[in-house]
Amino acid sequence: MTAPRVAAHGATRLPSVEVDSYNLETKDDGAFIGDRVNKGAFRELIETWRKVLRKKGDDPFGDTRSEDLSKQQLDKLLSEGDVDAAAVVQGAIEDFAKEFAAVLRRYLKLKAWRDTERVAIGGGFRASRIGELVIARTEIILKADKVDIELVPIHNEPDEAGLIGSAHLVPSWMFKGHDAILAVDIGGTNIRAGVVDLNLKKSTKLAKAQVWKYELWRHADEAKITRDEAVARLADMIRRLAKNAEKEGLRLTPFIGIGCPGIIEADGSIDRGAQNLPGNWESSKFNLPGHLQEAIPTISGHDTSIVMHNDAVVQGLSEMPFMQDVKHWGVLTIGTGLGNARFTNRNGD
Repeated sequence: MTAPRVAAHGATRLPSVEVDSYNLETKDDGAFIGDRVNKGAFRELIETWRKVLRKKGDDPFGDTRSEDLSKQQLDKLLSEGDVDAAAVVQGAIEDFAKEFAAVLRRYLKLKAWRDTERVAIGGGFRASRIGELVIARTEIILKADKVDIELVPIHNEPDEAGLIGSAHLVPSWMFKGHDAILAVDIGGTNIRAGVVDLNLKKSTKLAKAQVWKYELWRHADEAKITRDEAVARLADMIRRLAKNAEKEGLRLTPFIGIGCPGIIEADGSIDRGAQNLPGNWESSKFNLPGHLQEAIPTISGHDTSIVMHNDAVVQGLSEMPFMQDVKHWGVLTIGTGLGNARFTNRNGD
């Protein structure tokens, strides 16, 4: 069965914005600049400062590996506990902010990112006090260098923003007579599926959209998961969510929005950038929207439509209601990698 097409996968022209750029692969000395500002890079900075203390024979973190320190532990150290440990975290924040400012300067010099007025920062790293401090410190560093750019934490929780943004992939007429949509956010560590309550009665611009319920699967914790097993697991998650939503009286739009790492082709295949997912998702013979449409051919008695785009694009789209006072804006998502996307508002053209 072929699902009705309501929008192209990976489209540059969406109902409310032009996607000027996404998934930039800018390099310095053969290395991706985004690798300097992902969550792994922050842990490396923690480790660098710990080595300084170890030379004095003292490490306030004990035997815990830097990569095993949780966001909650690091956040707590900023307000209480060992002052040396807090100083290590503060040093890492400062160094990371400097690197982040340097990466932003590089992006802003690119044609696709020129005239960017505001950048929303998302991803799992943002969902911490440390992430918020990095955002604030990076903006101060840029302003001190006379770079006129506003940095803001993404409004919704990053885990939810990656689902909410799917509502902006398709024209609003699709939602007429419906309450909610099904959405999927695929990442290098987790796969998340959820039901997004559109709350159109409160805001026709989707400013009040929120995640009603979601399921999370940490595929990175499981060894030898095949691609087909991952897709089957995802389909089961979506079916359960749809069943629960219908039991609660939520009228589901026959649509599934997907955010996925990499360059997304118009036919729904992934050109490159999905190397952290289980199995080979970049095969020309693999099409995730097609597999899911076969697994879930109908929703609420109607043929299922599926649209997939890059995960940073989708997370960025959740900011649409809050970016109406600027024309050019972007999103950077700090997680396993550095996701990026730049948008221009269409203003109804």
